This record gives sequence, C-alpha cells and structure tokens, in this order.
Amino acid sequence: MKTSTARLTFMDVALARTGLLWDAVLVVGFACLTAAFAQISFWIGPVPVTGQTFAVLLAGALLGSRRGALSQLSYLAIGATGIPYWFAFGGPPGIARLVGPTAGYLVGFVAVAFVVGWLAERGWDRRVWTAALAMLAGDAVLYIFGLSWLAHFVPQGTVLQTGLYPFIIGDLIKIAAAALVLPSGWLLLRRFKS
Repeated sequence: MKTSTARLTFMDVALARTGLLWDAVLVVGFACLTAAFAQISFWIGPVPVTGQTFAVLLAGALLGSRRGALSQLSYLAIGATGIPYWFAFGGPPGIARLVGPTAGYLVGFVAVAFVVGWLAERGWDRRVWTAALAMLAGDAVLYIFGLSWLAHFVPQGTVLQTGLYPFIIGDLIKIAAAALVLPSGWLLLRRFKS
C-alpha cells in the first residue's frame, strides 16, 4: 500500500530510505540530537532553560509521530542509565532526573514529538503559519505535562512563575526558528528534487 505524499515526513522525502535499520538510525540520532541540545542550558530555579525543546520539535516535525515519539522515548531510556552529560548539565543524573521537578517536561517530550509529528504528517510543517501553530500545539502539550508535575515540587500558587513565565520568550524564539526552518527546508527540497 502506498503512502500519500501528505503523510510523508521531511526525512522520508529528503532521504527516501526505508527499513527498520534506517528507522533505528533516525530514532537514535534524534535522541542524541536532543541530548546535545540539552547541553545548551542554564538553570533558573528547579527547571533549566535548554535547547532541548527545539530538538524535540524538530524530531517530531522531521521524523513524524511514531519515530519522533520513539526518539524521545530513547532519549529518556538512555538518560535513565545515568550516562553523563545526557540531560541538561547541572542536574542529577539518571533515573533521579525522571522523578525530580523536571520529569514532567522530559516525559512530555514524547507527547510533544508525537503531536508535532502527527501535524507534520498532515502537511502542517510546509507553511510558516501552520508550522508555527504545530509548534505552539507541541509547546502547549509540553507545559501540560511539565507544569502538572512541577506543581508537586513548588509552593502552591507558584507553578506558573516557576515553570512557565520565564520560558515564554525563549520558547517563542524556538518556535519561530522551527517555523521558518521547516518550510524553508521543504522549499529547498522541492527545488532540489525538481
């Protein structure tokens, strides 16, 4: 059965490879990309500002819902082993990170990549405004997971001041970057392929 073009992700069209091994390379590769972007970080309270969310948004948009989500599950699984310099620098390593204040955000990465990937599979990553909406939807999912978990670790009534407000400007920059990069990539790909 042939998949329609609208359901193909950027990586499917750009590299036109298939198979379980290729999927595994992409999944692990984007888990490593997320870990690399995690090192762009600084702490402001119990939650760091990082580049991870940019990598997660790209993982979903470039890989699609299933592979994007699997890349983030892989990111969490590898990080749970305690490998150094995997999660954002400065926090506890391994499983401790997955039960601490940032755990909701980390687990939310899986859902974010799935949602953004699902929208990308429907062509939302091909125009600036729809790409921006897809990224905003992903960010909203991230905060649903992150803030609901963080609320258990901060004084009552301070969760938005601790886990949302300080991140809005950075997130808008990441969303704008992804919303510009993805449609530009599709435009270049169409020109290159034709």
